[in-house]
Amino acid sequence: MLISALLSPCSAPARLYLLWLGGEFELVVCPHLLEELEGVLRRAKFGDLVTPDEVEEFVDVVRRGAITAENPVIAEAVSRDPGDDFLVALAQAANVDYLVSGDKDLTSLATVSPPVLSPATFLDLL
Repeated sequence: MLISALLSPCSAPARLYLLWLGGEFELVVCPHLLEELEGVLRRAKFGDLVTPDEVEEFVDVVRRGAITAENPVIAEAVSRDPGDDFLVALAQAANVDYLVSGDKDLTSLATVSPPVLSPATFLDLL
């Protein structure tokens, strides 16, 4: 969701980012998530969309404003993409109400707790 918030300023994730900045909900991150966020946004394929300074500022805002939890321990594989399992583990460890993601490997999880919502669905809840 965070990557789309920066890359697509008119998207549901971007609207959620602004609502988060306005205090409408809390965002929970961990060091691993912040590293992944910055690494993905610095990929060459996004170089025409965002500058290194914009990436640094964006990640810094998230780092300073979000609740930072410890990197979670992954107890079991739950997603088709093992790289996404840490997000579910983080959401569970932080005891959040929802995991918000646009990743179909996560949004297709029907029985995981907390529930995974698309950005648009979460936006509708707010």
